[in-house]
Amino acid sequence: MTHPQPPLVDAASMRDVLGHFCSGVTVITAIGPDGPVGFTCQSFASLSLDPPLVSFAPARTSSSWPRVRDAHRFCINVLADDQADVSNAFARSGTDKFAGIEWRPSLQGAPVLGGVVAWIDCELWAEYDGGDHTVVVSSVIDLGTDTARTPLLFHRGAYGLQSALRVEEAS
Repeated sequence: MTHPQPPLVDAASMRDVLGHFCSGVTVITAIGPDGPVGFTCQSFASLSLDPPLVSFAPARTSSSWPRVRDAHRFCINVLADDQADVSNAFARSGTDKFAGIEWRPSLQGAPVLGGVVAWIDCELWAEYDGGDHTVVVSSVIDLGTDTARTPLLFHRGAYGLQSALRVEEAS
């Protein structure tokens, strides 16, 4: 009888080690049949210049991604360093995530959030299995930036580089 091999790397160790990689924070938004929908997503990256493609990876457990997927067109909003509250609002389930959030429609109608560093208006290109996440590849239709803003960073389980370093120094 063959016994399954235990994983070589446990989830807690992987989260701890990969938490040392700093990431930006995005909110993916779309207009669904019942109005605007969105969710916070850290796993975003530029993928290709020709054709222009970007990628992100929502959790398979996300209840918002299927509604964004159904819209087929969406906007990736790169949050600014003073938008941790926006990140937290869009990370919650079962609430009106857009309550009190300023936004305008992109050329395709997807919400571009106010005060973001950058926004990328996209169309779904492809989806791939990514274990407990789905890897989404999107074609870029339009984009823009506010060069006066700086991005919200996530590092070692906290927003910003300095907050994680202060916790370490206090220990």
